[in-house]
Amino acid sequence: MEPPVGTSAGGSEGSLLLAAATIFLSAFLLFQLEPMVGKLVLPWFGGSAGVWTTCLLFFQILLLLGYLYSHLVVRHLSHRAQIRLHEGLLLAALFTLPLRLHPFFRPASGNQPLGHLLGLLTLTVGLPYLLLSTTGPLVQAWVARRGRIPYRLFALSNLASMLALVSYPLLVEPFLRLKTQSWLWSAGFLTFAGMTFVLARRNAPAIPGVQVPEEPAERPAAGQKLLWITFAAVPSMLLMAVTTHLSTNVAPIPFLWVLPLGLYLLSFILCFEGGLWYQRALFLGLLPALLLVMSLSLRPDFRWMDYRVDLLSTAASWLGSVRGQVLLFSSGLFVACMVAHGELARRRPHPEFLTGFYLCVSLGGALGGIFVALAAPRLFTTYLELPLGLAAAAAVAGLSLAWDLGPGHRWRRPTAGVMGLLALGLGLHAFHLDKPSDQVTLARGRNFYGTLAVFDDLEHTWRTLAHGTITHGGQFLDPAKAGRPATYYSLDSGVGLAIASLQEGPRKMGLVGLGTGSLAAYGRPGDRLRFYEINPLVEPFARRYFTYLDRGRAATEVVLGDARLSLEAESPQGYDLLAIDAFSSDAIPVHLLTREAFALYFRHLAPGGVLAVHVSNRYLDLQPVVRAAVDDFGRRARVVDTETDVDEGSYGSTWVLVARDEAFFDRPAFRDSEDVKPLPTKALSWRDDFSNLFRVLK
Repeated sequence: MEPPVGTSAGGSEGSLLLAAATIFLSAFLLFQLEPMVGKLVLPWFGGSAGVWTTCLLFFQILLLLGYLYSHLVVRHLSHRAQIRLHEGLLLAALFTLPLRLHPFFRPASGNQPLGHLLGLLTLTVGLPYLLLSTTGPLVQAWVARRGRIPYRLFALSNLASMLALVSYPLLVEPFLRLKTQSWLWSAGFLTFAGMTFVLARRNAPAIPGVQVPEEPAERPAAGQKLLWITFAAVPSMLLMAVTTHLSTNVAPIPFLWVLPLGLYLLSFILCFEGGLWYQRALFLGLLPALLLVMSLSLRPDFRWMDYRVDLLSTAASWLGSVRGQVLLFSSGLFVACMVAHGELARRRPHPEFLTGFYLCVSLGGALGGIFVALAAPRLFTTYLELPLGLAAAAAVAGLSLAWDLGPGHRWRRPTAGVMGLLALGLGLHAFHLDKPSDQVTLARGRNFYGTLAVFDDLEHTWRTLAHGTITHGGQFLDPAKAGRPATYYSLDSGVGLAIASLQEGPRKMGLVGLGTGSLAAYGRPGDRLRFYEINPLVEPFARRYFTYLDRGRAATEVVLGDARLSLEAESPQGYDLLAIDAFSSDAIPVHLLTREAFALYFRHLAPGGVLAVHVSNRYLDLQPVVRAAVDDFGRRARVVDTETDVDEGSYGSTWVLVARDEAFFDRPAFRDSEDVKPLPTKALSWRDDFSNLFRVLK
């Protein structure tokens, strides 16, 4: 037997505290890293929900590899060999710090950026994250060597993860630049490495608690391992699907990336902290009702108020609101996670098989993530993974009950049957969700950047291009009106007034965001229009289903790729107008509103050119951010705020126009408009390494 590595009997309590502190710090660093890296890569990959789900997938795969590493070294290496290997990898990881982006993976074209993003994440944070992910199962295995049950340390690690996740948007992001965050995180990793060095060279610590039974442990069967994987895969799938749904179709603000993950972690904490929190009858009773209501609410033509009943009318109205939808899907996700993770905790094995158990859990999490991030965009043209995830949650609940059938459990058989029928019904319902009764669907498409759809109204007078639930342009189908700029780009909109105020003669315009190509309607013979579009699906949709581009009188071209990267690669273009209208759901990507971005825009403007920034938004007040850039560069600005006019096909919009001097706003188009207002004086400066979304919430 291998001799102990330098400890004493009196040091057992100190070793326990060090083990707990090491696990806590590693988990905290893991989940501080995730939102920080997600923000770090946005200037290169845009602000779509696909960036975040890809990051989640990457972290889940690395977590799986970390657990696999822990399982293999514990099973096949002596404690001394584990120390030598782990210390060597920790030293290698220190050479990757501080965190920084490597230009080799900078996207240079409009191709799918998934490979570039995964490569960048691997090179930037791969080894540090991998080693942090090994800490939980590895240290718990060292604890188990002393004959103690270590599962409460798993709850501790999830508590640290949730604290890190919550503290980042509240305490870190609003006050620290990304460069400072990177250095502080690197210092934390260095501290973690030192703690791990000390802990590894002591005897495996023990925790006070119930002794492991003396009798030999029963090895888990293959069916039990498959059950572990299933119970971990379904909540992971639901986590990513609900996150995509909330941030794309309900309330597209980045804070809703954090809420589902926090609830997911909370369910782990409660289920593995002890047996009191997971009340099986309660959560299994709540689950069917929540799954059914969530599935019904996904129908595009579903109206809660149609189902109100007297005293329930107020509740029904509220449930159909943004806050109600967020509460509904958050509650449903939490209950589904509690059921799956509660059943997982009930079936945890003897600590001798701890690393194998965690390996199965991480494998299930990775499989759920792979289905949503990789398989679903290639299999479906809509977000079908969410309704299928609801059906899978019902199936898991039925499976958990069916697995326990036996003498004394008569009530479980009919309950398992009900859950099975519910799963079947939800699965069938999933394939009938995207059939609205008030529209005719002409086309659908999906890729890394989300879903696109083209709809006609029932009278075939109006056609719409939508990204998720957000309109990205529209056009009259009547040939007499088809050439009229519509939606956010009507003649009285901010960009319409700006174009009308340009000097006579050939004009050169840069337009960030293609949509249907509505702005091409303003083109005249001799004009040159260059559109910048990040989503490769948009141009084919715009050309096939809308006529703005092909029938416009100006020379037009579409540059595929992130607009900022494209503009950085070009020499100054001398644009008479540069319009920034790039949407990610309902929010302009942050990296297009930083001081560095505005410096780039002004570099591409002609001396008398105007910058038009579309800041229409239901959730964020972006005018102070533009105000800061106006002040920093000594420019002048006006806000043009218009209302919806259905007959004219125009939507209410808010544009901020920025010119070199006041003379631009003395032109007739502005003097005659009641919609032109001064830009508010409140300013909030954003930079590439610092932005604070909380301060611009409406």
